[in-house]
Amino acid sequence: MQERINNPISGYPMFLLLIAAAAGVVYSILNEIPLFILLGIATILFIAKGFFFVNPNDSKVLVLFGEYKGTVKNNGFFWTNPLYAKQSISLRARNFDSEKIKVNDLLGNPILISSILVWRVKDTYKAAFDVDYYESFVKIQTDAAVRKLAGSYPYDNFDDAQSDMTLRSGMQEVNEAMEAELSERLAISGIEVLEARIGYLAYAPEIASAMLKRQQAEAIVAARFKIVEGAVGMVELALAELSQKQVIDLDEQQKATMVNNLMVVLCSDKEATPVLNAGTLHQ
Repeated sequence: MQERINNPISGYPMFLLLIAAAAGVVYSILNEIPLFILLGIATILFIAKGFFFVNPNDSKVLVLFGEYKGTVKNNGFFWTNPLYAKQSISLRARNFDSEKIKVNDLLGNPILISSILVWRVKDTYKAAFDVDYYESFVKIQTDAAVRKLAGSYPYDNFDDAQSDMTLRSGMQEVNEAMEAELSERLAISGIEVLEARIGYLAYAPEIASAMLKRQQAEAIVAARFKIVEGAVGMVELALAELSQKQVIDLDEQQKATMVNNLMVVLCSDKEATPVLNAGTLHQ
């Protein structure tokens, strides 16, 4: 079965009938007519139980003795069969911010991850009858999807940042994958996933310090690589300028000494201390 719309009658005409029944009861009491008093009270109780109202972005699921009779989604004041059982299901968009859970990524590293989910009920029949407590179903399935997602990707790729998609670098693709996974899992409960994304991502405390040192070491290596690359270009430019402008003629040994000194000065992480040569150039 699927959701079907129920359009009950307006509650205002029945409310006027209820007032009329109440007036009849008062008249019967004043004139001491016991039969009409009992009939009037029974009519009032019967009519009063059929009233209900539906707020904007809300719904009422109607059930008669275990048989689904439809869902009321129109807003307003209505009256229906008083024997109907009425279950309220909100159609508003809701946020679910999951707790941080510890899982292992694709490489086995323990990480902390949480998700943020925006969802709403799309099919009230499935939400009411295909699962028990659809709100709890959303929470449990979200945690399961996050665990599966975290185990499908590495947190980071230290060897080649462009070779594989990771949880940290491929955030957009990971969020899209999580949204698709949750949409498939929650379809059975009539839930529509509006947005799903990672809310928190970090290494677990027991390895966070070691991974931080590793990241710092990689940053230092990358910086050193750029420094050496720039230093080589500067040395090449200096030798070319000296030769072009004929400032001084250097043999191969002198060029090697000059290159060595310039590379030490340019690549050192501390200021170089010059040593002045008081002799000749060749001493």
